[in-house]
Parts: sequence; C-alpha cells; structure tokens
Amino acid sequence: MQKITLEVEGMTCAHCEKAVTNALSDLGVKAVKASAKKKTVDIVFNPETITLEEIKTEIKEIGYHV
Repeated sequence: MQKITLEVEGMTCAHCEKAVTNALSDLGVKAVKASAKKKTVDIVFNPETITLEEIKTEIKEIGYHV
C-alpha cells in the first residue's frame, strides 16, 4: 500500500469533500479523506491496481485541480 497527500484546489465545502471521496472510492482506493479546509486529500491505494496518474485524472474529471 502507498499513502499520499495531494493538494486539491477548488474544494470549498462538505459537498466537495464527498464528491472527491466518492469518485476515488469508486476507483478502488483503500482509504480516502478529503479536507476542504486544508485543500488536501489523503489517499491510501495499491499501486499495483491503480496509478497515481489515474487518481489525479479522476479528480480533474470531476472539476478540481490537483
């Protein structure tokens, strides 16, 4: 497992946190915690099943900047 923290611009509220959390959970990450206050998302994932680029692409596709 790999743990990373990404800076995510554009998250402003609990709805934004939930949108990011749901999108990444659907990708198959093991754990995700988004914080609009800190503008970060903590992610635990298996790099053998999903890449960091796929995670970043998913965040961008739902309207946020990584």
